[in-house]
Amino acid sequence: MPPTLASLVHHSALKLTVRAGEDRLDVPVRWAHVSELADPVPYMEGGELLLITALKLDAEDPEAMRRYVKRLAGAGVVGLGFAVGVNYEDIPAALVDACRQEGLPLLEVPRRTPFLAISKAVSAAIAADQYRAVTAGFAAQRELTKQALSSGPEGLLGALAGQVDGWAALYDASGAVVAAAPEWAGRRAARLTAEVERLRERPAPASSVVGGPEHEDRVELHSLGTGRRPRAALAVGTAAALGTAERYAVHSAIALLTLTTERSRSLHAAEQRVGAAVLRMLLAGEPDHARAVAGDLYGGLLDAPFRMIVAEAASGSAARAHADAHGHGHVRGPGTGGAVPAAGATSGDPLGGLAEALESAAARSGEAVLVVPEGERLVVLGADGGAAVAACTGHAAALEAARAVPEQTGGDEEELVVGLSAPAGPIAAAAAYKQAEQALSVARRRGRVLVEHEQLAAGSVLPLLADDAVKAFADGLLRALHEHDATGRGDLVASLRAWLSRHGQWDAAAADLGVHRHTLRYRMRRVEEILGRSLDDPDVRMELWLALKATSAE
Repeated sequence: MPPTLASLVHHSALKLTVRAGEDRLDVPVRWAHVSELADPVPYMEGGELLLITALKLDAEDPEAMRRYVKRLAGAGVVGLGFAVGVNYEDIPAALVDACRQEGLPLLEVPRRTPFLAISKAVSAAIAADQYRAVTAGFAAQRELTKQALSSGPEGLLGALAGQVDGWAALYDASGAVVAAAPEWAGRRAARLTAEVERLRERPAPASSVVGGPEHEDRVELHSLGTGRRPRAALAVGTAAALGTAERYAVHSAIALLTLTTERSRSLHAAEQRVGAAVLRMLLAGEPDHARAVAGDLYGGLLDAPFRMIVAEAASGSAARAHADAHGHGHVRGPGTGGAVPAAGATSGDPLGGLAEALESAAARSGEAVLVVPEGERLVVLGADGGAAVAACTGHAAALEAARAVPEQTGGDEEELVVGLSAPAGPIAAAAAYKQAEQALSVARRRGRVLVEHEQLAAGSVLPLLADDAVKAFADGLLRALHEHDATGRGDLVASLRAWLSRHGQWDAAAADLGVHRHTLRYRMRRVEEILGRSLDDPDVRMELWLALKATSAE
């Protein structure tokens, strides 16, 4: 530790005597400085032991000494050394009283002790402390490196917690706690998720300090990674500010964890390429080849039911909605186009945010997940009932909630559209992909973030009639009938609706309308004449019924 006034007092060669401030001798001394100026405060930085002979001071004037000592204390001077036997044979009582009133330590320096000896003692103690800190830092670096190589991040965090006499935690790209040491620190680290989220929005490297009444200790947060957006974060909690040796240990941990993170990015990119190959084989109907390529990396995912997820950013959805409206929609296999985005997507990348959420959830639960970026799309294979699929639905729910309160996002966030297939196996991968695309199309048309394919079968087709293209078709199909009714020559639209709802039963439909069945027959003949279509054709009846439903929903 750095020298203190107490260590200087106990220095046998200096022979210093304490005359005031005996209870404040444990204060660190940053430097020993000699000044005979009447006001040396402009040249002080704080933490100094000021050495004087009172050459230019009226040390016997109580008021002058009160002002002098008060300014020294206010400037952060930690102690005053007064040489006796030079200008004064003893320290004047006015100076002693002023130091006692301000609580400023006052040391008597005997004539045989030169100020230079005190400066040398302080300088030597500071140098020795720095040497100890550097030596301890190198030792900590060796220990942290050893633990990182033998036990991974968990071992490194344990060693770091011991070095700083506190706790340490590692967060993943989503801000979730990956590991903590000691074990009890996990819950404490989890409460800092919001601070980690804010840190991730700043370009790396970034750091912040968290403290205050709501926290048990002082916590430093450091981003990890060399990319524009951090891939992880390190938290270090201690009872007080870090010393030099502890600072060396933290910096070493940051460097080692950054190396681990960057290596993980390279492995992640390689895994994505393997995943794209596996997915292409599944969609091509080659599950056995897909299993062989997947190996241990994704093999477990293909041994149980999985869900297919297809997601798009808003820009991609707009283009596909235009294609769907003009009858150009089609199923495309993933991995055939588009660049794989860099790991660590920016905040304006909704697909990157979804990928991070799914991969982080899968990593925490120890399950495999296959994520394949494809330009404006993201294709995911996740275990049915697993953490990745749950994270997908949770992520979508959060986006839906944020959309309901636009001021939370400022209206600048890119939107996400997600389709989720029913559970399937490797043999049915192509069908699952088509289901996910169908659900995606419905989500896009309904303005939803996520739609599950199972919801389509369990629901009704009627909400799909709200599409503008369907309404335009319905209006065009029924326009001639509405124009006829507008002239007051009959109620053909209502008659057609009643007849179709009664499945062509004349008596029942006529009763609903309150007319004779012959009247209803005449009206249906007029409908056929005006539309130029036969009501005996089931396709015509179906189109007319859907058109009536579409227009009645307005």
